[in-house]
Amino acid sequence: MSIDPVVVEIIRNALTSAADDMNATLIRSAYTPIIYECGDCVVALLDDEHQVLGQSAGLPIFLGNLETCTLATEQRFGREVWQPDDVWILNDSYLGGTHLNDVTIFGPVFVDGGLVGFTATRAHWIDVGSKDPGGSMDSVNIFQEGLRLGPQKLVEGGREVAAVIDTIATNVRFPYPTSGDMHAMIATIKMGQARLAEIVGRWGLETVRAARDEIFAQTERLEREVIRAIPDGVYRAEGFLDNDGVDLATPVPVKLAITVSGESLEFDVTESADQTVGPVNCGTAQTVSACRVGYKLLVSPDVPGNGGSFRPMTVRVREGSVFGAQAPAACQWYFSHLGLLIDLVAKALAPAMPERVAAASHGDSMIVLLAGRDARHGRDYVSLEATLGGWGAWEGSDGESALINNVNGSLKDIPIEVFETRYPFRITEYAIRPDSGGAGRWRGGNGVVREYVAQQDCTVSLWFERSTTPAWGLFGGSDAAPPEVVINEGRPDERRLLKCNGLALKAGDTIRCATGGGGGYGPPADRDPAAVRADIADGHVTPERAAAVHGV
Repeated sequence: MSIDPVVVEIIRNALTSAADDMNATLIRSAYTPIIYECGDCVVALLDDEHQVLGQSAGLPIFLGNLETCTLATEQRFGREVWQPDDVWILNDSYLGGTHLNDVTIFGPVFVDGGLVGFTATRAHWIDVGSKDPGGSMDSVNIFQEGLRLGPQKLVEGGREVAAVIDTIATNVRFPYPTSGDMHAMIATIKMGQARLAEIVGRWGLETVRAARDEIFAQTERLEREVIRAIPDGVYRAEGFLDNDGVDLATPVPVKLAITVSGESLEFDVTESADQTVGPVNCGTAQTVSACRVGYKLLVSPDVPGNGGSFRPMTVRVREGSVFGAQAPAACQWYFSHLGLLIDLVAKALAPAMPERVAAASHGDSMIVLLAGRDARHGRDYVSLEATLGGWGAWEGSDGESALINNVNGSLKDIPIEVFETRYPFRITEYAIRPDSGGAGRWRGGNGVVREYVAQQDCTVSLWFERSTTPAWGLFGGSDAAPPEVVINEGRPDERRLLKCNGLALKAGDTIRCATGGGGGYGPPADRDPAAVRADIADGHVTPERAAAVHGV
């Protein structure tokens, strides 16, 4: 069926707008700050073949990943399992690929009695019953990480399945806000179902499918055109995680080989580490997602993701490795090696695409998890927050400072006012960390310093990474500074550490977190002296470093 290109664009934007409506519904309805302030969530509309029609802004690490959940459900139960007004739930780390806190809720869309697609959303729940509130930095198997749900109905025929909802409520520490977030996600699914049904009702299923085919074909053509310009060959890069959170003395190698052949790319991570005892493993679906993020950053950053994306790429994963974890591997902090993998994509392809690549970013979510009982309100709390850092420079531009890492995309940190209102802490400093970015003709972005002061006794768990492999520079650019965390700096009980689990703090104790910057691009000697003076004036670089590195 031929189709008017104007109609194609109308339908393309209608699908994107429908996804945006879903995302707004979730964020405005959620009960916990990690969703309504931070935006740790994503939504998508899929066609009846589990291909992405539209996806909102959100976490790139979920890119093209939600369809894994609907497809796995269909493969397990058969095509006939889809029924009108049903809503499903799943958080299995080996199916969805992420940790158990990332819960996916999805449902089929029917028009005139026929299945036309699916809507899906994924969001981080603050607690799913792990051995420690909110999540554990030292878990050694999936059973310590909380309630694990294979695909099952949450709503059947429009009515909630009370037994499943009761099971969830009785296995989490915070049933009220968890129920609120769950129902916000159900409302999001219903919003998406209504929007997709409206689009099909207005244009007809045949026209929508023809528009879909054209959108997918356009995307594929654009991607293959970029890949054709890359010289054929095998491109390699490797790096290391500091450790797996349990064996703190042993780095975890991540090795990537990218084979370019004509219009196709193959990502191979089979030489990376075996799955670890500690929680830095992930399911294959999430490894594919990370490779897609690295691919998209270089190949099609301006094209919205859809079912035509990624057709020129394949991913090779070895079962039993950190990228292809098998039960009962711990998966709580699954994203650290994925963030490193995304940076390695650019490092591997830098010789072939120097004008498109950036130096490495600070690379990790740099998690601060605080838990305790708030005496002001007489209730328990848990707060999980990612910390910002610096991004790498590229040809023609300095790296950005104080951004979330590459796996998290549009994720935001919690505003200080919100944080201090909800939790018994004072944040006494939040500032750019000067000199943390790598020097270069183009300077890497700087990390941040964020200092917490406990107002009551509590516990802190930390997950800071990339000190063994800090953000590297490219084409003569310097590496960035690694992260640092200091408890009670300058006091007799001062401690310096990057990872800990449930460390007890007393009222008045401080946690000072300093994140790494991004790598530099090009030789530092080539930087414009006027740009160096501007860096000093803006507080990005100290006069001492400017003199030592640039002679300015």
